[in-house]
Amino acid sequence: MPNELSAVEARRRLAAGHLSAVELIDACLGRIERIDPAVNAMVTVAADRARAEAAAADRALAAGRSTGPLHGLPVAIKDLQATEGIRTTLGSAEFADHVPTADAGIVAKIRAAGGIVIGKTNIPERSIGANTVNRLFGATGNPFDPAKTCGGSSGGSAVALATDMTPLATGSDHGGSLRIPACFCGIVGFRATPGVVPFEERTTAQTYYSVQGPMARTVDDVALLLSIIARRPDRAPRDPMAFPLDPEPFAELDHVELADLRIGFSEDLGGVLVSEPIRRAFRDRIERLGRHVGSCEPVALDLAPALDVDWRLRSDVFVTQYHAEVDRWDPGFNPNIRATYDAALRTPMEDIARARGRQLELIRQVQQLTDDFDAIVCPGVSVSPFPWTQLYPTVVEGTAVENYMAWLTLTAAITVVGHPAVALPAGLDELSMPFGIQLIGRAYDDRRLLSVAKALEATLALDPVTARPVPDLVALEASTVDLQAVTGTV
Repeated sequence: MPNELSAVEARRRLAAGHLSAVELIDACLGRIERIDPAVNAMVTVAADRARAEAAAADRALAAGRSTGPLHGLPVAIKDLQATEGIRTTLGSAEFADHVPTADAGIVAKIRAAGGIVIGKTNIPERSIGANTVNRLFGATGNPFDPAKTCGGSSGGSAVALATDMTPLATGSDHGGSLRIPACFCGIVGFRATPGVVPFEERTTAQTYYSVQGPMARTVDDVALLLSIIARRPDRAPRDPMAFPLDPEPFAELDHVELADLRIGFSEDLGGVLVSEPIRRAFRDRIERLGRHVGSCEPVALDLAPALDVDWRLRSDVFVTQYHAEVDRWDPGFNPNIRATYDAALRTPMEDIARARGRQLELIRQVQQLTDDFDAIVCPGVSVSPFPWTQLYPTVVEGTAVENYMAWLTLTAAITVVGHPAVALPAGLDELSMPFGIQLIGRAYDDRRLLSVAKALEATLALDPVTARPVPDLVALEASTVDLQAVTGTV
């Protein structure tokens, strides 16, 4: 089926005249119609507009014209990012009927490169939380078990990709929102070094939070989309963090010899919460990867303090982002946002200042390690997917989870230090749910990290235990899980 092709392969066939954009769009829309009722990933589908744009793309190709590297490719857009003429709700009833008159920067670049917006993907309210549930649309179910969470906040995008509704999708990441759903759904997510992908709509001038990014089923496809969304405008960029960069090389990654790779690994980043089943799965993957790479050795990495640092810095950012609207929040408003905001108001400035000092120490620690290794590998998420009716797991290996971020330090710690990270699928865990690993690279050396990830992806694909898992679509169609059964407490 055309919708099951990688973006790179679909683009090649489109350019060669062996596939039409209309055929590709129709295949994607057909998969959405068939599977989305079981998973609730696509909250708005722009079918008529997508078909019209696909027909125009075919006419342009027939006339020898191409608008760019994404010409004719469908792209699903996270419902946090504004789409001109297509409803953008932020997962909130307050914006249930909001139709923007202009595209967000990331969307404008996708359209300018020939990409076709096929629709919008589900998120938690205002995109905060690692469980994709909101009161407007309900929950997005995991494609391997719709009763369980797909992760978040880019959960709808991850599920749309895992079920072949689209070859490309956008996401964003505060403390893991690209990487967590990628790991929970068996796809690839990439959090670039902050500033690689311009974020024109940011509300805080300088921060490692609020990163926009690509999601796909393969590293090559992620790199292709990154090469577009990392483009700079001809005029000065409106994002003060967007440093000078030529993004075109992202589209062609380097060949990496596995025998030349030096990989460091840590199963818990120095003591953060990680369940025993995830530890066992990770040890198995490290043992398998170690057979192929030049060296694979444990590293002395202590990012456990990042849990507290993240909570302090996150609180600081949230007050900046939400102070003008807090009076409009109703009693059922996203409890993750409310908890962080209320904690921020109780936090002394001295605590935030100390957290910033500790952050610098952690950054220097990771900088030193990534100078010595081609990548640092750790698990992507501390637990297997849990029921989406839970806001977050309350206990991990007998330890109480104190807030909605305390079980996410594997990803949030990397946000704190600002290094690029790839979430890579690595088979299934003991509960037959997707298991993913996280690759951490040198800051500002994103292309090298993606090249290393591509090499490891190819190796993982050769082993049936570690190959990218694919959901059972027949079983999904038969699912009877009610994804709309959401209360104001979720």
